[in-house]
Amino acid sequence: MENRYGRLAAWVYDLDKPVGRSFGDIAYYAGRLEGCRGPVLEPAVGNGRLFIPLLELGLDLTGFDASAEMLDRCRAHCRERGLAPALSCQRFETFDCAQQFEAIILPAGSFQLIADFARARVTLQRFLAHLAPGGRLIMDIDAAGALITAQGGVRSWRFAEDELITLTEQPLATDFVAQTTHAFLRYEHWRDGRLAGAELERFSLRWWGVEELVMLLRETGFVDVTVSADYRHCAVPEATASTITFEAHRPGAR
Repeated sequence: MENRYGRLAAWVYDLDKPVGRSFGDIAYYAGRLEGCRGPVLEPAVGNGRLFIPLLELGLDLTGFDASAEMLDRCRAHCRERGLAPALSCQRFETFDCAQQFEAIILPAGSFQLIADFARARVTLQRFLAHLAPGGRLIMDIDAAGALITAQGGVRSWRFAEDELITLTEQPLATDFVAQTTHAFLRYEHWRDGRLAGAELERFSLRWWGVEELVMLLRETGFVDVTVSADYRHCAVPEATASTITFEAHRPGAR
């Protein structure tokens, strides 16, 4: 399964991107959501890296993720902090919540995990349907260059004197027609120099042109689309931008 985020992958994510670690996005999303009184949804909530700090600011957040292992970690981090948000295991293109939201947020390029254009369109349609009139979608993508030029390699995390996890990324293909990159990710858990567990995952990402995604948002029914670079609201993206944030509204009274 693509982009599975199994047990070891979730463990690595937790070690590499613990709750509260910010890439500039936590302060940015907190600022954009300031004064938000209605419920907020974070799809692909992961381990709660951004979700939990926003909860602690008093926002009414709900989340879902396709990985049960990532949700386990998010729930554990919430319990440690005395938080009990609604979390569920769902997928982008089929998720269903029994309420509408004032905002839906997708930080850290999560939208690019949808490698298929048709699935991405359906997902945006579901986002629109789950927003209250006037509600906002705020989401990030990584600049295309970083995905296209990724070289792979090996990383490691030591969490005990005799234990570590390694991640080996082996690029497979770059499809310039489908605008996707594909790689094998091999996670290995080592204890006392011996392999204690391993997981192999096919990892795919889609890159987007800025105007392409703006047009798709408008075609889906969103209005008032704005684009920002590197967490500076309405800053025009330039060639050096690494993160591009889109904000769009469902039509209706705000």
